[in-house]
Amino acid sequence: MDSDGTRETQGTQADPVPRPAGPPDVPATPPRPARSPGAPPMPERPPGSASAVAAWLDRARPSARPGIWRYGHRPAKPDAERIAPVTVAGMLVPLALAALVWSLWQRGVTSYQLVPLRTFTPDDWWWGGTVASPKVFEDRAVPAPGAEALVVYEGVCFLALVAAVAVLGSWRAVVRHYVSHRPQPARALIAAGLALLVLSLVFPDAFPGVGWSPAPVVDPLLSLTALIADSYEPMTSQLFTNTLYTVITLLVLWPFARLGGWLPYARHLLARGTAAASAAAPDRPRSQWPELRDAGQQEAADLLTAEVTGGRMNDVDCARVEHAFTAARSGGSLDAFRDTVLRRGGAAWTHPSGVRDLSHRTARHDLLTGQVRIGRWVAAERTPQPYQEAGAALGLDVLGTSLLAVGPSGSGKTRTLVRPVTEALALQALTGRCAVVAVCSAGTPLGPDDTFDVNVRIGDPSSVHDLDPYAESTDPDEAAAILAEALVGDLDTVGAQGAATALAQLLGPFRAVHGRFPALPELRELLEGEESALVPLREALAASGNDVMRRELDARLRQTGTPGDAGRALADRLALLNRPVFADFFGGGGPSRPFSLRAVAQHPLRVRIELPEHGHEEAGRMITRLVLAQFHAVVREGRRTHFACLVLDDATGAVTAESVRRIQRLRSQNAGVLLALRTIGDVPETLHGPLYGAVGCRMAFSGVTTWDGSRFAQTWGTEWVDTTEVAKHTVFADQPMTRAFHALRKLVTGRAVTTDAVTVRQVERERWSASELAHAVPPGHAVLSLTTVEGEHAPPLLVDLRG
Repeated sequence: MDSDGTRETQGTQADPVPRPAGPPDVPATPPRPARSPGAPPMPERPPGSASAVAAWLDRARPSARPGIWRYGHRPAKPDAERIAPVTVAGMLVPLALAALVWSLWQRGVTSYQLVPLRTFTPDDWWWGGTVASPKVFEDRAVPAPGAEALVVYEGVCFLALVAAVAVLGSWRAVVRHYVSHRPQPARALIAAGLALLVLSLVFPDAFPGVGWSPAPVVDPLLSLTALIADSYEPMTSQLFTNTLYTVITLLVLWPFARLGGWLPYARHLLARGTAAASAAAPDRPRSQWPELRDAGQQEAADLLTAEVTGGRMNDVDCARVEHAFTAARSGGSLDAFRDTVLRRGGAAWTHPSGVRDLSHRTARHDLLTGQVRIGRWVAAERTPQPYQEAGAALGLDVLGTSLLAVGPSGSGKTRTLVRPVTEALALQALTGRCAVVAVCSAGTPLGPDDTFDVNVRIGDPSSVHDLDPYAESTDPDEAAAILAEALVGDLDTVGAQGAATALAQLLGPFRAVHGRFPALPELRELLEGEESALVPLREALAASGNDVMRRELDARLRQTGTPGDAGRALADRLALLNRPVFADFFGGGGPSRPFSLRAVAQHPLRVRIELPEHGHEEAGRMITRLVLAQFHAVVREGRRTHFACLVLDDATGAVTAESVRRIQRLRSQNAGVLLALRTIGDVPETLHGPLYGAVGCRMAFSGVTTWDGSRFAQTWGTEWVDTTEVAKHTVFADQPMTRAFHALRKLVTGRAVTTDAVTVRQVERERWSASELAHAVPPGHAVLSLTTVEGEHAPPLLVDLRG
């Protein structure tokens, strides 16, 4: 993979990401326009960027929700929340009532307010015949315990009144709106101001210019201390009084410290100060490769910075080098990484094909995040704030959970989804991060031939490559399972296990004799029970003494022609692939080089398999099932460092019970599939639910039927929404004067006097109903839901595929 890159191609694209520069004196291609017609203008370069590649590298890519285009994304600021007038009234009214109650309390307007005090204190503290007139005892250390109890009682009542105001009023909502939602340091400063205000109420003497009386907080505590100690001696201790004042101050400041987030903000300031003091150099832009410098690779970083600045690297090169650095750092081979960079520069770790870019791009790609932009999220009522007018993108993180797209012909599945995703995977393959296999009909515009390393055209005599039906398997049972899935996986009358057993009983003996698996015409003869094929095979097994395989073949011979024999159905299906147009394919000995799908599990290859022309639709479906079965078999082997993805432009007839079970396992195997269907009716009805549950991403294009939409609606489920119902009720007056006014008002306005009854309630509603999916999705739009391999979800939202 460490080639010189002399075989690279150059071209134009919709997204203005630069290519490697040619020689300065003779340009490799004529100057191209700054952007393609209809493409968005290229963003301005950040200050200090010496090239377009550096500007692309330095562009911000903030973290975002799944499906949001991160390149240059600016998170939308949430709309300023307006507090309702009723909330302010809910704060002021309890406060006014509390002030009135406290004023009346201090005036002693009723004698019942002191009944609890008399109940819980000794009677000898009070004069008889009075409500709460304290006695004075000259011979006690605390001469008037009743007076001290009265002070304590007043403090307890004050605290109870404050707690009632805080609980009953809307203080929590008001404080959260005006303080908690503020950014730092405004939040901390507002909380500090409120804390100072409360402290001035508790300790007014400590604040010059404050003339009000102290709130009953300190004095009740001092009186309580005197009652408990039965002496005033603790108050004479400076240590005790200072400790008490400190505790009161801390208790007052504690809720405001939590409200203002003082401790987290202090930690943030301390960490920032420590980082600024320990930083040896200012933050560098990404175009100067700061991660390499932090790892001690200064020479490699300087060389790559010069390559980027000089325009000798493109986005594919940068992503490829970053991927190689990540692998080297995790594998502990940084020295080898440095040597390769110093020797090859920006051409290091070039793809085995020698290509460093695609000749043509039709979509916008960001290879650092692994995303391809497919449109824009529509700003609608049900769209969450982070998705409002943000770009819609797909990446390897969501393709790893597999994607199902349903839409009628002409809805844009190939143009707006399949081709951009295939193009993105092909670019990622050039960086070494993934392998892609795209299956489509002949003539489907998935890109020029040089976009792929291998082009398999089944039934085309000019095809350079042929498809190995056994995927280089050496296990007869595995090869039999693959073929059985491809041939009869869609039949309910033939069991997949029985078909696989019948094939294994022939493939094993044949391989034992010939050292290879039979070509499809030979396999058909064996399945049909041709004596000219079976007798020599049995004789060869007997002559070699291979009794195990001979018993396998004898078992197959006994089952041939019996009721329920799967051999006849297998032979009939093989007859569809045993046509003259396929004579040179599937190991038929033609001039094409055989290609095994097992290679995608070992190398980041780009493969396109074109199905035969019209007239062989059933054969095309079998080939699609064959590729899908082979893909499932090869991706579960070994440990791959690159992602593998299979793209089926038309998955009609490819979905079987076994394939659905295997799709569920792809997430843990670092692989995924993209299935495009014209209608969900192309899948057996018993598999509708399992298929929707097996994939993590679902996409409904404009024009789906209500029947297809009902499947999406069931999968996406329901959500709770607030609904407001307004009912108008006629007012009937009892008094003659009121009835006269109502009659006059009706005469003037022409409407009866009514009153509105407003009901707000939560109801459970479908996220998208079948009718909305069928009739409310505009042309060029789709409804898309996403799930990442980490388990993050994006709800089903409307996407403008033209944005």
